[in-house]
Amino acid sequence: MPDTVAERPSGLVETHKGYNPRVIFFYFLIAAMLLTLTGGLAYRQLVSNDLYHEREKTQNQRRILVPGPRGNIYDRDGRLLVGNRPRFAVTLYLDELRKEFRSEYIKIHKAYVEADKKDMPSTVQMERIARFTVVQRYLGQINRTLGRNEQLDAGELNKHFSQQLLLPYILIDDLKAEEYARLIEQLPATSPLQVYTSSIRDYPLGSLAAHTLGYVIGNDSLDAADDDFAGSDFATFTDKTTFKMKGTVGREGLEAHFDPLLQGETGGAIYRVDPAGYRVNPPLSKHQPVHGHDLHTSLDAELQIAAEKVMTETELNSAAVAIDVKTGEVLVLASKPDYNLQDFIPRLAAAAGKDISDRGAWINRATTGLYPPGSSFKILTSIAGLRGQSIDPHATVNCPGYLQVGGRRFPCHGGHAHGDVTLADAIEKSCNVYFYQQGITMGPDTIAAEARRFGFGRPTGIEIAETKGSLVPDPEWKQRRRDERWFPGDTANFAIGQGDLLVTPLQMAAFTASFARNETITVPTLQHDPDRATQHSAPTGLSPEQRAAILEGMEACTLTGTAKVLESPFMKIPGLRIAGKTGTAQKQTAKGTINFAWFICFAPIEDPQIAIAVMAEGDVAGEEFAGGRYAVPIAHAILKKWNEKQGRTPAAGISVARQ
Repeated sequence: MPDTVAERPSGLVETHKGYNPRVIFFYFLIAAMLLTLTGGLAYRQLVSNDLYHEREKTQNQRRILVPGPRGNIYDRDGRLLVGNRPRFAVTLYLDELRKEFRSEYIKIHKAYVEADKKDMPSTVQMERIARFTVVQRYLGQINRTLGRNEQLDAGELNKHFSQQLLLPYILIDDLKAEEYARLIEQLPATSPLQVYTSSIRDYPLGSLAAHTLGYVIGNDSLDAADDDFAGSDFATFTDKTTFKMKGTVGREGLEAHFDPLLQGETGGAIYRVDPAGYRVNPPLSKHQPVHGHDLHTSLDAELQIAAEKVMTETELNSAAVAIDVKTGEVLVLASKPDYNLQDFIPRLAAAAGKDISDRGAWINRATTGLYPPGSSFKILTSIAGLRGQSIDPHATVNCPGYLQVGGRRFPCHGGHAHGDVTLADAIEKSCNVYFYQQGITMGPDTIAAEARRFGFGRPTGIEIAETKGSLVPDPEWKQRRRDERWFPGDTANFAIGQGDLLVTPLQMAAFTASFARNETITVPTLQHDPDRATQHSAPTGLSPEQRAAILEGMEACTLTGTAKVLESPFMKIPGLRIAGKTGTAQKQTAKGTINFAWFICFAPIEDPQIAIAVMAEGDVAGEEFAGGRYAVPIAHAILKKWNEKQGRTPAAGISVARQ
């Protein structure tokens, strides 16, 4: 049959169908991907080139930070209180022992293979054994040279190798001077063993002003300011590419408060490392650490030594504060028991820390100890009554030896019947009955308001830590705190510095300085400024006659009254007129009633320059514990040394005439 061709149906015309839509979409997708890739490459080359360049550089670079030495701390006369001394340590740079580690590893591996042991350690374990063996060999060399028996800690060695490879590994810390000299003489210059020199805190006066100065502890959070450290333009350095030599940070006292000032400027270097993390010398850049700023304190080391000597001899928990009346600069800030600051270098041993805790020596009793002030508070009560016109300085009050308040008999000081006494007499003899009556007459709110006006009940503002729990009670406080009424007996106790009233020795010293200046507030400071102006605050509001009556009583207290020991031949300071007030307060404890001895004073009366507050804690329940016996000798030591330093010559005292 002949071939046939199928005919297309009539009326149909063949047309061109064009590209498939899916193919077109695929072409567009490919084009978009190519455009994105090209754009990304262009962005990296043109815009982010610097960032990636730095990142690539720092992948094989490491930064080592070295702390700068801390600044020194001086007393007001330039005597060194806290400094630095060289600290010598025997070290190894583990990254320089790579060949020895490898050689030892091969020996160990070969020994296991030849022994055909089935329990062959892993490669990592054999590498650790090799490192330990090499380092132990060097430590043995040092032990033989120094006659020591130091032991190597495998865990510490492995941790240092994995985390701090570029830092020196310390074999022996804090060498003695003779050991340092012997090693320097015997170690060859090419030895991997090096004597690393750093600075460490030094306290030349031991425990002097320990609570005030504070101490330092190790600090791993060392860092460098971007604009100070050479090479800090490598913006991509991270914790993993930064190695930090251990620094110190202030803990407690002035070391803590002025830490930003005392901290040295961090230095260091940037090194290139190979793929295994080992250092390639020399450094790419280097920056020397800078010594921190010095601190000149207001403390007077000679006065502080004088106070602490007597405080130590009493063997009692005690505190003493002396303040420059005009400037508020603290001359003495002492607390006993204390601790030897040298024990914290290089670190405090656990046994030493336990001993400090057992003795209660962590407490700074001058700034955080809370105590009832006892009769030393009668000066404040006197001011309150005189300002409120409830006390007439010339009027007398009869003291039969007690005062009946409600159903309770309140005894006078020592149980004495003082007879008719004026304000000056009452201060001189510390007559409780006089102040019971005057306190009840003026009322508790008047006393509380006056106490707060002089700064009681709140922190003084000194630079170091102080308690926030000082308390000025009043009826509203008692109702709120205990849901109890305030009774006249509470007022009687309040007026003589007893009951719930709680103050710190620092607050009492600030109050004494304020009254000496005839003002209400003194802000104490521990920073010395030779150009510091006289502090000024609101005046006491006393008339000259009223002030003279208080001063008469306070001077008589030191001449013939409860502080008359100051006039004894043994303690008399010729030519120095002292205004003072003793105090004895009680506190109920589980062991019974514990007494606290107080003495506040300022001198000279005619031109007040130094104000002092001393507190001593009784250690036997029920024991008589008078301020004149236990607190006055501490203040006397301060006054005597201060008088000597002033170059004052004996002069006849000028009595404050009775008005």
